[in-house]
Amino acid sequence: MMNMATKNEEPIVDVNDVSHISAGTIIKGEVSSLTDIRIDGTVEGKVYSKGKVVVGEQAAVTGALLCSQVDLWGRMEGDVYVKDTFSLKESASVNGSIHVRRFQVEMGAQINGTCQMITEEDFDKFVKDVVTTPVPSGE
Repeated sequence: MMNMATKNEEPIVDVNDVSHISAGTIIKGEVSSLTDIRIDGTVEGKVYSKGKVVVGEQAAVTGALLCSQVDLWGRMEGDVYVKDTFSLKESASVNGSIHVRRFQVEMGAQINGTCQMITEEDFDKFVKDVVTTPVPSGE
């Protein structure tokens, strides 16, 4: 549940809030969230979260993924920008550029592309350049 704060302040976000894109669901466009996101379906476009994104084993993301942390079990086609830690699980595959501060890769994971280590400031710049739909504000 998201409570709205006073005007010009960010909404108060419950740490237990998670947006879920279920298996069988296809989203085309841009997804922006203040909270964590769990993807078990398909997203074609940009995904931006101020929190953590979990991409399930059967899930597929095509486009750009920008978030604070990511656990990837499924498929990613496109650029990934992670402010903190990217955890690539054994069943995961990435085809694209990875821009990350910390990187953890399990045996069996596949990467076809490039990897660049970045700072938090670099991440903030990527967000400004890539995300066209801002996260909701308290207005």
